[in-house]
Amino acid sequence: MGIFSDKLNSLDDLLHEQLRDLYSAESQLVKALPDMADTAKDARLKQAFQTHLQETKNQVARLEQIGRDLKIDLSGHTCKAMEGLLKEGKDMMHENASDEVKDAGLIASAQRVEHYEIAGYGTAAHYAERTGHAAAAGLLRQTLHEEQSTDTKLNDLAKNYINEKAG
Repeated sequence: MGIFSDKLNSLDDLLHEQLRDLYSAESQLVKALPDMADTAKDARLKQAFQTHLQETKNQVARLEQIGRDLKIDLSGHTCKAMEGLLKEGKDMMHENASDEVKDAGLIASAQRVEHYEIAGYGTAAHYAERTGHAAAAGLLRQTLHEEQSTDTKLNDLAKNYINEKAG
């Protein structure tokens, strides 16, 4: 048996499994972001994490809407990749490092999460389009754009400010 519980016979089946995986990933992130915001020392980074927490809650709600529209139960799956990414982020939170270096490490951990989500939403949006679920594809693309924007903001914060402070 693969990483998903049921046999996948179609692109539609694969879309459903991708949606379950994204739902699990986002639900885990909702729980992790407050700790990341609390650990961050830089005010701009704290704010970025707090802003993304609200955005992530909205993304969970979008996935729940897609689940209702497509009559998919999104619960019951655990995204192991997000578990691993968040464990690495938690490890960074407990590193013995200067505040500036820890903040730089938190951004690196957050960007890994964003890149994972960007890949997942891009794939799911394409599957939704291919299987005729235009409304779902639109919602998934909306989230994809938010994830890309968050990644860009984190990248700019790192390159233009945090990494310089970290030396």
